[in-house]
Amino acid sequence: MITHIVFFKLKDRTPAGTEEARSVLLAMDGRIPELRHLEVGIDVVRSPRSHDIALVTKFDSLEDLAAYQAHPVHQEVVRYIQSAAESSVAVDYET
Repeated sequence: MITHIVFFKLKDRTPAGTEEARSVLLAMDGRIPELRHLEVGIDVVRSPRSHDIALVTKFDSLEDLAAYQAHPVHQEVVRYIQSAAESSVAVDYET
């Protein structure tokens, strides 16, 4: 199993802006066959080192992760996030 985690710092950190980004990410659920698990969390601590949103996804293999990244639904989300996020960091690991 491959776990793919991405943390986003948003340009619009208001509750409305954060909820919009969360909704866009959650809209991938059930629309990409390779995506086995999808979780989106909004930071509650809001410290200077915090990111605003965490995306946690799981895949059966690296090939499935690659298929997800190329999928048109994911590409729509990428376009949105590129305009909404100030920065992002990711970690991918095998369990």
